[in-house]
Amino acid sequence: MTTRHLGELLPEAIVYEGEFVDDDTPGAPTAGTDERVGARPGAAGRAARRIARAAATVVRAVAGRTLPGLGHGWALTLHWTGLRYMTREEIRRRIVHKQLEHHTGLRDDARTTQSTTLKKLNKLVKKASEDGLTGPEKKRLRDLGAEADRRTNGLAALDKMPFNPTQPTTEQIDRWRAMRAAARFTLVTAPALTTLAAVTVTAPVTAPVTGLTLLAAGWWLGTHPVPLTTRQVPADLLTPALDAPDGHRLEEPRPGPADTTAPGPDPAAPGTGETQDAPVRSLREATTVEQAAAVLAQAIRAEGGDLAEVAQATQEPWGWSFYIRFNTGTPDSLNKDDTYKALLTRLRLRRGGLLIEGDPDAGDGAHIRALLRSPFSPEVVGPLPTRPPLSASIVDAADFGVAMDGNALVFSLAGLMLLMVADSGGGKSGVMLAMAEVATACRDAVVFNLDPVGTGVGSLGEAITLNACMDEKKITAVLTYLLDLCSARARQRARYGWGNKWRVSAQHPAICVFVDEWPQLSEANKALLIRLLLLCRKEAIWFYGGSQFGTKDFLGQAIGPKLSARLLGACRRVDVTELLGGGAIAEGYRADLIQAATHTQANDAGQIYAQGLPGMPNRPIRYQVREVDDAYAARVGAERAAAGLPDLTHTLTEASLLQPYLDLVALCRTDTGPKAVPDILAVIRQAFRAEGDPDSLPVARLLDHLRSDDPARWGKWDHRDDRLAMVGRNLSKALKDSGVDLSSTRLRDLPGEPTGYRLTDVTAAVDTLG
Repeated sequence: MTTRHLGELLPEAIVYEGEFVDDDTPGAPTAGTDERVGARPGAAGRAARRIARAAATVVRAVAGRTLPGLGHGWALTLHWTGLRYMTREEIRRRIVHKQLEHHTGLRDDARTTQSTTLKKLNKLVKKASEDGLTGPEKKRLRDLGAEADRRTNGLAALDKMPFNPTQPTTEQIDRWRAMRAAARFTLVTAPALTTLAAVTVTAPVTAPVTGLTLLAAGWWLGTHPVPLTTRQVPADLLTPALDAPDGHRLEEPRPGPADTTAPGPDPAAPGTGETQDAPVRSLREATTVEQAAAVLAQAIRAEGGDLAEVAQATQEPWGWSFYIRFNTGTPDSLNKDDTYKALLTRLRLRRGGLLIEGDPDAGDGAHIRALLRSPFSPEVVGPLPTRPPLSASIVDAADFGVAMDGNALVFSLAGLMLLMVADSGGGKSGVMLAMAEVATACRDAVVFNLDPVGTGVGSLGEAITLNACMDEKKITAVLTYLLDLCSARARQRARYGWGNKWRVSAQHPAICVFVDEWPQLSEANKALLIRLLLLCRKEAIWFYGGSQFGTKDFLGQAIGPKLSARLLGACRRVDVTELLGGGAIAEGYRADLIQAATHTQANDAGQIYAQGLPGMPNRPIRYQVREVDDAYAARVGAERAAAGLPDLTHTLTEASLLQPYLDLVALCRTDTGPKAVPDILAVIRQAFRAEGDPDSLPVARLLDHLRSDDPARWGKWDHRDDRLAMVGRNLSKALKDSGVDLSSTRLRDLPGEPTGYRLTDVTAAVDTLG
């Protein structure tokens, strides 16, 4: 039956289909019933197909996330196996580190061997002092002494050898990576995969567990991929000894297929391109000012600094310079030890390679200089200016070197009471020689040279008017004379009506006194020097002192901060704060970071910080003083002496001090060099050394050494019972005949109270002659 409904609400025909059944017998089958029963298998098939489609959809969804994850897991395994997470720079450092371990290992072995030998020697010496030695034991003692000397000399030679590593090439680095990758694959990756497959095959019951574990790992890695990138160089490899030399660069390999399997940003997404640059993590990697500024800002903020901005970044020939501003706090906090060292690590700089200078005009600002290489190349420092004899005046400004910002180091020596502090190798003597080279070129200044333990600025030879070196008596005479001259000049100045300072001229020249190794002066001479420093500036008698230390316990008094000019090379932190004030380190005067020279490397010798130089700003910036080598100093000194030196005769005659000056010159020219140590005293001193410098040696033990030196002379009494008495008598006579004041004594602290000599008496006799 079909019924059609027409109307507004049902615009389309709805067809009802049905069938009238007239059956008086319930349950009798009909044709329609047979058709419906036959249709049931078709419905079940459709349901099965729907289930299959749903299952396929689930499988595709799981596989879509799991298979890429499994692929990334395999790529991650290859990334680890092939050591692709290591940069070439890290591998280079590891190779150089092996060389460093070998370098230090040789010294450790030599030190251990030396210690073992000395223990054996001391044990034998102790036995000799207690029980005496047999003939073979005496020979063994001599051999051990000789061996100990060889070990000591060998260790000293090894300690002097600098660490000069052989830098690996790119091919050697890649070969190192390939060999270790092969070892990892053979010893770790392949055995692990083989074991997993073998367990799964031999024990199928583990297959579901293995499968589910792989599926879970694949699912997790598909949604949390591990970036396949290179890591930063580990902190334990960032030591200065492993740094590459200047100009050494390594090109990092481009990412391989295994490095690109991790899901990355969509290339079509806004703000991304086809490739992305690796992040810049250090100033060595930065190529633009934006990158360098970002690296510095990140490092400062990571260390807790409330940085407002990196206002300026400039690439310099030696690295990067910045100007920064803080929101709160102070830039001086960057110079605190922990913060400073952490910044060096974050910025990948060498020790002492970060210089932080507070802005004196803005408390929230600071200049930062990051040194990637030496700022003082020969081209930057420039050659020594030529200064003909008598061509300059001591009041003129002279060019001594250059600042790391490119400005010249120019100042006048006139009126300075100056102290230069630097460790051995810091360039102290070189800086003083550079100043003396300028002074000897002047027509209105003479140079006096004082040094209690060395030759001071004596390389200038005859250009030095007066030398008093390595003789306390001469130094005392010079200082005493200058004190008298200071008083005489004060009277002259008043008589001439010159006002409150001496008028320097060729007729009335200034006296420039260079005093090296100040702490080595006697206490009396230190007191004289300090008095002169306080009185002589107005009288044009100016002092330029050099010392390895700047504290009062070495100088005699706390005179350093009172001097008009202070130069600091490589020195202690306490020297910086003593001379420049307690806040000098925080302000950026980091002389404690300057590296002194060694026997084979110049390092930072001649680099200084300065305060009080006329015409130069007082700011914590490094200067490099041009080196005046000994050969150049000797040549110009001879030229200046030949041209004639400024004459003190006129001014000393006026002061009625000419004859005392001539006497002083005669004294300083007297040869007071050390006398040669007589052979017999040298043999006795060497015997003490060979025995380990005991407090005393009896004649019986000295006899072995005397006989070794001269068997014919000291062995002729061996057959006599009184041989020790004969040896003692002849030894005393030999010492007396050689002019040595050394007497034997009864050694009551030894068994039998034998006659012998004490070490203190022997060394005193040697020192008297020296």
